[in-house]
Amino acid sequence: MIQIKKLENYGKTRMVAHMGAAGLEKENTVAAYIASANRTYYGIETDVHITKDKKVIAIHDDNAKRVSGVDVKVEESTFEELRKIKLLDKDGVSNRSDLYMPSLEEYIGICKKYGKVAVLELKNRMEDDDVYMIYDMIEEMEYNEKTTYISFSIDNLHAIRKKNPEQSVQYLIGKVAPTDLVETLEKYRFDLDIYLGAVTKELVDAVHAIGKEVNVWTVDNVEDADALVNMQVDYITTNILE
Repeated sequence: MIQIKKLENYGKTRMVAHMGAAGLEKENTVAAYIASANRTYYGIETDVHITKDKKVIAIHDDNAKRVSGVDVKVEESTFEELRKIKLLDKDGVSNRSDLYMPSLEEYIGICKKYGKVAVLELKNRMEDDDVYMIYDMIEEMEYNEKTTYISFSIDNLHAIRKKNPEQSVQYLIGKVAPTDLVETLEKYRFDLDIYLGAVTKELVDAVHAIGKEVNVWTVDNVEDADALVNMQVDYITTNILE
């Protein structure tokens, strides 16, 4: 049985399920999305790539080997080739028919059914037309108003804003924050989605001072989460704390 040490006091901080509730179910699967949807998470985060045949599929890595044992490059494979791959369960065994790479429509459909904000990471730098395609697919499902786009590629975020200048976006930052980060966020009106080890109270205050929000990833330790709540971060992205 999974032992969950939950964060008891969220304050005003909203919780986002990392890759669906990846601490409970296999990451980035329908099972993980539903597990988080049935809890009080504010949002469900997932990662998407563009396949060889210009479809959208949910998986974190560039290669499927870690999650499936099958050594294939995601963006060099077709959607149907990837869909046929059964993912390994959390115990390392592939014995469940429901563990496969979801489509964008499946992910958004679950977020919509359960009323969760979709926190959608655009992996790698995509062609602008591919970013537009993703936006248009979600627009067709009438869910862009409850979708936040996140990416390490600032160009992906610029492409989203070309479609909708007011769309919710968060600029993903890793272990080292650029010295001009706050200036960039203010210039482009981006919110911040930053690695736990790079966040500071001073940075949170500076981002709030320009009217923008802070999301911190990936936080699975209660003590770290308590400290972030005390910093008054706006979101915590976690595998297991909710």
